[in-house]
Amino acid sequence: MNSVLVHRRWKAFPTATSLGGLRFLPTADERQVRSLGNLAFAAEAANVILLGPPGVGKTHLAVGLGLQAIQNGYGVYFVTAHELIEDLRKAYNEQRLDRRLRIYRAPKVLIIDEMGVYAMDQLGASLFFQLVAARYEKSSIILTSNKGFTEWGDVLGDPVIATAVLDRLLHHSHILNIKGDSYRLREKRKAGLLPRSLSG
Repeated sequence: MNSVLVHRRWKAFPTATSLGGLRFLPTADERQVRSLGNLAFAAEAANVILLGPPGVGKTHLAVGLGLQAIQNGYGVYFVTAHELIEDLRKAYNEQRLDRRLRIYRAPKVLIIDEMGVYAMDQLGASLFFQLVAARYEKSSIILTSNKGFTEWGDVLGDPVIATAVLDRLLHHSHILNIKGDSYRLREKRKAGLLPRSLSG
């Protein structure tokens, strides 16, 4: 099965921004972005961690890398962290977790978006660890988060699990810290649609 068919079979991306179409990564290192675009990280089963506040282009960059990977023959799956955990929780409750984990282990590149938007309970954190451990040194994760690593103990609800997850995620990884204002707010500011208190 070719990668395009895999992409159509699995969950569609929320946007179709290519790497060449990115226009709003205010502080991202362009050389690092171009380097990631050569997909050496996927060949090496390394991870890509995109950190920064909401609206700076993390998801668009993750999707751009995903589309590039598809064009180069890799299978790619996109899912939000919340959807991932709820899906694994349902599979766990229905006693089919191993089968469901195989789905998330299969693609060469797994994109997990919005890590940290919702805190996890003990079961959710355990399921997330199992997935990360299953993919460790076998295939790549592209993960976006608005939380710094020091906050992951709160996100996962357990500092021990957070340490174990980060140990595997960061061992072979490329980290981009993207700073700046939300591009959505910048567009509204340009259009004069923001209240004075938010327009800076």
